[in-house]
This record gives sequence, structure tokens and C-alpha cells, in this order.
Amino acid sequence: MINRRSLLKALPLGLAGTTFSFSFPSLIAAVAGEKHHEWNYEEPHKWGELTREYQACKLGQQQSPIDLESFVASSLQPIEISYQQIPLRIVNNGHTIQINTNPGNYIIVDGEKFDLLQFHFHHPSEHSLKRETYPMELHLVHQNKQGTLAVLAVFLKEGQENTHLKALWEAMPSHKIPEKLIDNVRVSLEDLLPKNPSIYRYFGSLTTPPCSEIVHWVIFQNPLEISATQIQKFHEIFPLNARPTQPINRRFILSYIS
Repeated sequence: MINRRSLLKALPLGLAGTTFSFSFPSLIAAVAGEKHHEWNYEEPHKWGELTREYQACKLGQQQSPIDLESFVASSLQPIEISYQQIPLRIVNNGHTIQINTNPGNYIIVDGEKFDLLQFHFHHPSEHSLKRETYPMELHLVHQNKQGTLAVLAVFLKEGQENTHLKALWEAMPSHKIPEKLIDNVRVSLEDLLPKNPSIYRYFGSLTTPPCSEIVHWVIFQNPLEISATQIQKFHEIFPLNARPTQPINRRFILSYIS
């Protein structure tokens, strides 16, 4: 039996062949949703015009999200996932519901450690599969010492209530607020990942300004279920917080099937 903690696959970092540009003040601030210029999901085509720092949103050639289609089957290097339970530190940052994580949770990709910073949600899904979207998408955002990101993405489909998200949904702020600690709630990070480690893999960008092309995307092929009621509650807070898919250009989408 495959152990998903040690045998989840990912593209070796050395294959990206990309020079990264850190033209913004703080990567962590960008990932956390902090901003120096107002932007919204109603006019994503204007992001690149708001400020010079956001020009990658318009000019970048490796932008995310993308439509997942035309896969290249590959035997990929292992990635190790080391997650534990965390206290619920929840934020409504005006763009999404985000849960900030404690130190000690990380993944290792090609021998390099990426620490988990936070996870958040999009409605509907940002990535699509053969032009079909899911109701929601979960992103777990990791960063290494050089500032490169690795994001684990999980599609959420309509089905049974997701009990692992129940406490998060009950605490979900309906308006923008700073981080709130819910002392009596613990979040099991491992339960936010599908048990089947089959994935898609490609290199891309942040899906919010400044759209920096510094992200190794690992997208689980198997979705998790979430109830219609849970989807509706998120929809009432964020009717739309997903960037449209971007051109794939000369990139490859690698596929690993467990």
C-alpha cells in the first residue's frame, strides 16, 4: 500500500528552468493577501495595470490558474508531507477565508523543505479539468528559504458534508477581520488531503496580485466532498473569488497516477 505521507509525487525543482523575480516588498505579505493597491475579482484583466508591481499579471508567460488538459505521464520524484494538528487561526482578509498555520508543518520537494504558511479557499475552483470547474478549491501554501512557493491544491466537489471543515465553517467570519484564534478548535491538516496521491504537476504563478511566477503547483486528481450547504455559506461571503484560467503557453502538465 502506498503511504501518501512519503510517496506523493512532484516535479523536481531543478526542472523548472525559471529565473525568479522578487519585485515586490514581501512575498509573505502577498501570499497572505496583504496589498498596497486595491484589486478585486470583478476585473482581473485590469490587475496588471494597477501598479508596476503587478505587471506579471498582464505580461507573464507562466501564469496560473490553467485548464488541466493534455497530460504528460511521468515517474516523478517523491515528496514528503509532514503535517500535524494546529489551532484554528482564521482570517477573512477581504479576498478569501484563510487559516494561518503554526511552524512545524512542511513538505520536502527534491530534498528541499517548504514550510506551510497558510491555507485558503476559492469559489468556484480556479483550476479547471478539461474545461470543467469544481464548486470550490483549497490551496495549501508553502514557502522555502529562497521565497519559492509550493502549493498543494485540492478540488472540492458537491456531496456529503465535510466534517473536517465543519468547525472552520462555523467560525468563518462574514466580513473582513484580522486573525482570530479559536482556542477550543484543532484542525487536522492531513484530513484536508485526499488519500489517493495521484496528482497533476506544473510550474506557474500566484493567482492573485502580484501574480509572481514562483509557484510549483501540485494538484490532487481526486477531489474531496463538501455539502451544498457548505458551498452556499462560502458563496454568501465570497460569490466569486477565483481568477480566470490563463494560457498554458509552452508549459507541460505532468501527471502521476498512483
